[in-house]
This record gives sequence, C-alpha cells and structure tokens, in this order.
Amino acid sequence: MSTIEHTAGAIETGATYLLTDSRQISFPAQSIFFAIKGPRHDGHVFLPELYQKGVREFVLEIGSFTPELRTLTSTWSDARIWVVASSIKALQKTVIAHRSKFSIPVIGIVGSNGKTIVKEWLAQLLAPGQRLVASPKSYNSQIGVPLSVWNMSKENTLGIFEAGISQAHEMEYLQQIIQPTTGIFTNIGSAHDDGFRSRKQKITEKLRLFTKVQKLIYRKDYTEIDEEISLILRPVNPFLKTVSWSVNGGADVQVSYTFKRTTTLISIQGTLGSHRFETIFRDEASLENLIHCLVFMLDFGIPASIIQQRIEVLRPVSMRLELKEGINHCYIIDDAYNNDLQGLSMALNFLGQQEQRKLKTVVLSDVLQTGQTPAELYNVIARLLKEKNIDRLIAIGPEITSQADLFQIEQKEFYADTDAFLRDFAYASLHDNLVLVKGARPFSFEKIVHRLQQKVHGTVLEINLDALTHNLNFYKSKIGSETKIMVMVKAFAYGSGSSEVASLLQYHRVDYLGVAYTDEGVALRQSGITLPVMVMNATPPTFDLLWQYKLEPEIYSRAILTEWIAYIQKRNDPSEAPAVHLKLDTGMHRLGFTENDYDWLVEQLQLNPAIKVSSIFSHLVGADEGEHNDFSRLQYERFVKGAALIETSLGYPVTRHILNSAGIVRFPEYKLDMVRLGIGLYGVEATSRQQDALQTVGTLKTVVSQIKYLAAGETVGYSRKGQITHNSAIATLAIGYADGYDRGLGNGVGKIWVNGTLCPTIGNICMDMTMVDVTEADVSEGDEVIVFGKERPITDLAKSIGTIPYEILTGIGERVKRVFYKE
Repeated sequence: MSTIEHTAGAIETGATYLLTDSRQISFPAQSIFFAIKGPRHDGHVFLPELYQKGVREFVLEIGSFTPELRTLTSTWSDARIWVVASSIKALQKTVIAHRSKFSIPVIGIVGSNGKTIVKEWLAQLLAPGQRLVASPKSYNSQIGVPLSVWNMSKENTLGIFEAGISQAHEMEYLQQIIQPTTGIFTNIGSAHDDGFRSRKQKITEKLRLFTKVQKLIYRKDYTEIDEEISLILRPVNPFLKTVSWSVNGGADVQVSYTFKRTTTLISIQGTLGSHRFETIFRDEASLENLIHCLVFMLDFGIPASIIQQRIEVLRPVSMRLELKEGINHCYIIDDAYNNDLQGLSMALNFLGQQEQRKLKTVVLSDVLQTGQTPAELYNVIARLLKEKNIDRLIAIGPEITSQADLFQIEQKEFYADTDAFLRDFAYASLHDNLVLVKGARPFSFEKIVHRLQQKVHGTVLEINLDALTHNLNFYKSKIGSETKIMVMVKAFAYGSGSSEVASLLQYHRVDYLGVAYTDEGVALRQSGITLPVMVMNATPPTFDLLWQYKLEPEIYSRAILTEWIAYIQKRNDPSEAPAVHLKLDTGMHRLGFTENDYDWLVEQLQLNPAIKVSSIFSHLVGADEGEHNDFSRLQYERFVKGAALIETSLGYPVTRHILNSAGIVRFPEYKLDMVRLGIGLYGVEATSRQQDALQTVGTLKTVVSQIKYLAAGETVGYSRKGQITHNSAIATLAIGYADGYDRGLGNGVGKIWVNGTLCPTIGNICMDMTMVDVTEADVSEGDEVIVFGKERPITDLAKSIGTIPYEILTGIGERVKRVFYKE
C-alpha cells in the first residue's frame, strides 16, 4: 500500500471514474473513492466494503483517518490512499486540474429557477454539429459540478454546466471548476434566500461564476441583476460583453409575444437582428427559458431558419425518473427523456436499488453526440450493463444494433426504431421484471412507456422520493449519527407504498423497519427487503411466518410472551428464534407491560435464555402537544427505570427507544439508542413547529372528466344537495370516496387546486366522482388538478373535516396508482 499524507493539491489519479457514494459504484477497478464526512453520513465507514468490491484508490480526510483505520488499510498491499484535509476540496482541485486541459467553449448557467431546463434545451438545440458534454439532470452542487465537469474529454467541442449555491463563497470554487467562457443568468427568486444576508448578496455570489467569461446573457427586466452586473461584475471583468434582453425595453434585444390559439409568436429586435419564431409554449416560465436559448443561439451564429426547425421539436423537460406499475406484474422505471452515459449510469444505479422484482430488463436507445466511436461507446455500455447484472437488453437504434456483438447478455434483441419495437415486440414475454426505459429524445420512448405501463385510473398519488430522503435526513440531523433509526412503514407506508418506500430506506441504510402485522413484513421480505423488521401485532397463528421470514415480534403482554415461549420450545432450533422487542406501557395504556408485570417478565426471560431481546421501547402519548410536557417527562422517567431493570437482568445491552416523530422534534434529549420515525418521513411534522423544514412527499392528482355550464336554479349530485345560485361552470373529477376522498368533503367543505385557483366542491361526494365549481378557474376537460400536495397542504384538507393527515393518507384506496419519482 502507498499512502500519500497531507496532500494539498490535485489528486494525481489514473482512475476513470470519481466516486463519492459507495452505493453508486459501477467499475470499481477504474474508480477512485473520495470519502466525505458530513453531518449525517461518513464515507470512511464504507472503505472495507468498497475494497472488497475492488476499489483500490481512496481519498481520506485526516480527521477521520483513525488509528483503527490506519491499521485496517495497512493490510491493503495493492491500495493507494491519499490523505487530505477535505475530500470535497480535493475532489474540486482534482477536477480543476482536469478542466485546465481543455480550451473548448463552455456555457455556465446560474439562476434561481430554470437552470436545468435552459441547460437541457440548449443541449438539445445545439447537439446537431456539436459533441456536447453537459451536467446530468440537476448536478449543480459543490459535489455535482465537479462530477459533471470530470466528463470533459478531448472529443468534446462544447460544454454546458449549471451551478447552484445555497450560501456565500461557494461559487468561487465552482467558477474554477467550470471556467465558463459564456454565462447565462436565468432569473432571481426566493430559493435559498435564507443562506444570504440579502437578495443583492445572493446575486453577487452567483455573479462570481462570470468573473472571467467573455460574454453574459441575462434578462434586463430583473433590475437587481442588471444593477449588480454594472456595480460588481464589470469592475472585475472589464472586457465583459453583455447581451441583455427585455420585454419592457432598454435592452440589447427587445422581445415581444403574440399569443395565438395554440402557439406563441416571438418577435426579436435589436443587436442580434430582426427575427420571428413560433413555439408551442405559452406560459411565462417556459418562454423566459426559451428566450435565453434563442439569444444564445443567435449570438452563436446559428441561422434563424435552423433555430426555428429545432425549437419545433422542443417539448417540456421531464427531469423526473419515475417508478410505476407496468403490464404483466412488471415495474417500469421511466427515464425516457434523454440518454447519455452518465445519465444511464445513474438510472442503472436506481434500478439496482429496487427490490420489487428479481429480473432486470433495460430498454435502451442509441446514445447520441458523445464524440466517441460506436465501438468505444457501446463497449463501455456493454460492460456497464454486465456490471449491473442486467438479465435482458432491448436495444433500439441503428448504432447500438451495429454493435450487437459487444453485449454479453443472454437475452438481447435489437430493433431499428421505436415503431418497429411497438409493432413487433412480444409483450407477453415481459413479465415479473423491473424494466428501465432509457432513450434519447428523438426516439420518442414515451410511446414505449405508455405501452408498457399499467393503464391507470385518472387519479394518481405521486410520491417524491427526493422529498422522502430530505425528510429522513432532517430527522437524522436531530438525533446525530450515534442513534439508530427505525422507520414505520405500516399501513402501506402510510398510504405511500410499502415495498417502494422500504427499498429507498434500505438504500439509505436505516437500521430498522416497523410494520403493524406479519403479512406486511412478509410482503417486504418477498420484495427483497433484508433490513431487520419489527412486527407490532404478531399473533400465534403467524409465528411460523415470523420464523420463516426472520421477522421480529413485539412482545407486549404476559399472554403473548407465554405463547411465544411455548412456540420456541416446540421448535428444534430455538437458537434460531428471531429476536423480540419488549413494549412497556408507561402511560399510553394501549399495549405493553405495566410496572406490575416487570418481576414476572424478568423471571420468564431468565428462565428462557433462547429469547433474545433486541430492544425495549415505549410510546409517548402526548409528545405533539406542549400541554403534556410534564407527562412526557414522567413517561420517560418510568421507561428508563423499567428498561434498566430488564436490561440488568438480561446481562447484555439492548436498544432502548421511546421517541416518535413528534418526540424527535420536541424531546431530542430523550433519543436514547434509537428513535421511531413515522408520519414525519411522509412530510407531516406532527408538532407543527418545524413544518417548513419538511418537504411535501405525496401529491394526490386527478383529472377533469367533463365540464358543464349550468344556470342558476339547477342542482348538482345526489339528493340535489348542490344548489346552483348563479350561472356556473361545474367540473366532474375522476375521484370519489372509494378512492379515499371523504364524503365529508362535499358541499363546499373540500377545495381542489385547479390551475392556480382553489375551487369548492359542490354537491355530495360520489363513490367514483366529485363535482367542483370551477367558475373562477381557467380549466379545460382533461386538465390535471391537485387534491392535496404542495399547493394544497394535506394538513389543511384534514382540518377541514376535523381529522388528521394520517387518516387521509392511509385512506387512499389501492386502486389509486402510486407513481414514485426522483429528480
């Protein structure tokens, strides 16, 4: 082993791939791992795992290179270890050195909104004639930017990278990494305001990306941006050329819109000439993003006639990777918008996280504009698919077909184009698979997704996996890295989908899962979940299943313990018995051993050493309300005392836990050895004290089936409850009480978010339909509307009928399809 201590500069590595997440490994022998210690995760913990998988180059932080770790790594004779002050800074310096090798034009994009859309559209619009390298998805952070720029190679002719910051002094590092020659400042808004003293400071910090650019494109209507460019940027970049545009006048380029029935005419006048373009986009945000692209392309010298041809094929960018149910018991991973090598690797990693089905199929198009020869490119892709243990490849496109012999996959088939696949594919042959659909935009893979996905009810519950991760990390930050976390996925993961949520939690290495009933635990095991699972209501008829699937029962009474002891004694292998979790009743008075049971409990545990106790726990009855603070403290004292008595009698340490979601927020000092996270994971902060710190996880959407225009005096719905008092537009929605939209929400109690307008229900809620007064809304038949989500908080919906979000979430019927997505 060679160890290079206290390296201050770039890492001199021959690795092809930079790795910062031990779970995202593809080619270990060609990777260098940067171990990063953050507030919630420590990459140094995973060094042995990575070494075992074949990684041989590591960058470690001096503060985490403990004597124990030195001893461990000293046995790795074939490893190379770099020791640095900060792995993130070492990563950045390494990529800065890499970037300095290239002199191609590079576009750097900043702004509060629209960065990713502008980057994706520019990549699509500029691709003909260019060999592009660009940020995958929204990789714009202190880690994401260097990982993106590392992909620059001698084959590239143009780079497009976005940069995002959340606090001061971050952009100066990103500037050195990207080294843009042209800048685009999309806009300024409230995102990340809390990381800066003022809006002007945030603008100034973003402008640091452009201190050495030759040209900057921006919208002059954002007067604060315009002012800071003059006051701050020009003095440090005196040779800067700006190309400003405006809809209000006074800019280098004057823009005006003419709205037709289905399209928008864009008129451009000024220093770039006089031009007219037509687009399908009509909303302000999309038009602003498009103008940034048009201005760049005109300035870049692309003829207006060519630009018009290219914008005609632009469509809204879906940056979401979606997981949805498919035909023949398949799950479909929809990442059909674009296809590049890094994006493919990311999608394959997501595929690898899923445990719902064992067989894995990839539907893949040609990968376009890489600058590599087909043989070079598809050799890498073939190795990647083999590394990820793909069982079946369905390849579409002339280039990938020409390289068919490179793919060492038992089941593989090739089609010339998407239409050929749709016409000739044997759909019945695809069953019980996880199917990744990954295609470049020209291949229109959305047609394939539409054919493969299970036809859905018009009502869909969308689950944001990124928001789940954010909320998990929020609660982890409350308890620190030394306290374990059990996540409750009972009741279909609070309506969100048990196996899909559990797969994400397993990926993020939570310590335990909790379910209510044995069959829920069995379903998790059958979906490939290997985490320890506690079953809260285990009954004697299910003991065989507990044993078979290694599920750990909650033991809460003399009766259930006696039954468990008797069951274990009948088994031939009592030493293989699942561990148990002892529940103490400290005040909830629902389930649990009381203080009067402790002596008997201790005696039984000592008489039956085959019973292994994993944890002892209790439940705070009023942690979400301050008026019960004294009682919560009393419960804690009772619990600690009882747990100590039992633990002492056992003679070995056990895990103790008493805090639920509300308790984690209000009583973090009671975190003990483990906490139980429930409703908080799903975006509802039970105490309401830190709701803003959580992100919305679930969005319940439905569609407008029909709109009727009714005169005053008419009625709507059963029993003529909906009285029309003025000429009204009434929309019928594809959701009813069979889907979980409570009947109590009828007759104006419930309100639906319709294209920016809250519209009241009218009449009684039907089993499958709901009527809404949309007189004040801009809406058409077929439009999507929101029952609850970010725009219409589920807490507001629950309050309107005097219930709690738990009931709303768990009441959503299973015929409502769940779509899981991540950005």
